[in-house]
Amino acid sequence: MQKVILWILAFFLTVGLAVYQRETGPTYPVTGSGTINGKVVSYQLERSHGGAGDQEVAVNVAGDNLSQAILRYKRFRSNDEWTKIPMLHQGDNYTAFLPHQPPAGKLMYQVVLKDKDTALAIPEKPVVTRFKGAVPMAILLPHILFMFTALLLTVRIGLGLMVHEDRRKLVGIAVLFLGIGGLILGPLVQKFAFGELWTGVPFGWDLTDNKTLIAFICWLPALYLTRKNLKWQRRATALAVVVMFLVYLVPHSVWGSEFNYKEGKVTTGIQKVQVKDE
Repeated sequence: MQKVILWILAFFLTVGLAVYQRETGPTYPVTGSGTINGKVVSYQLERSHGGAGDQEVAVNVAGDNLSQAILRYKRFRSNDEWTKIPMLHQGDNYTAFLPHQPPAGKLMYQVVLKDKDTALAIPEKPVVTRFKGAVPMAILLPHILFMFTALLLTVRIGLGLMVHEDRRKLVGIAVLFLGIGGLILGPLVQKFAFGELWTGVPFGWDLTDNKTLIAFICWLPALYLTRKNLKWQRRATALAVVVMFLVYLVPHSVWGSEFNYKEGKVTTGIQKVQVKDE
């Protein structure tokens, strides 16, 4: 019964941690609502676009027609002038499209609504969207499954440490799933999405690649000491669990791949180019 309870608790903790990481990341949609002259405006603005074609931008406005609805955008980390295009009115929706960009290319965009003498910017500050290539589901789904399972096993191992449970089998399986999901399938996902297999150390500073590598390296001593039943195995396992937790506390896609329009190539890590967003 204790094992069942620990597995159930591990599952819910894993789901919560995975949701937190996803929803705090820079590619999670921006949602909200507002009003303009008494008309309710609601929106969900995507911050990631995969596959071919342009990215659709739509806002919902309940009530009479507006005087004007404009989508304005420009390339991220550039001093380009804003491009403004009118949004098409269909029913309660106003729709326009952002032009397709190369893999890892980013655009800043914002919707401006006008009704008589009143204007409303949605959102208040422009959002940034990143374009990527289409990733085959045969690769993406196993990647997600393996990474989720690796996290689940990590949480379960951490709970097991508290009750001095035998963890040798779980440690080995956790390392296997993390290795396949993060170091084999992960690079394949990135290759399809952004054209690069690995953008972590020593080739770049992609945080997703680097934190996965750090977590995997930290698991290796725990795996070895546990298999050999040597001293410090408990401490090594506890350290690996803590590092894995810290890795998943970092929002997804932070410091990710980004197309540098000036250099014409994909770069990673912190970019220090100053951008005017007025």
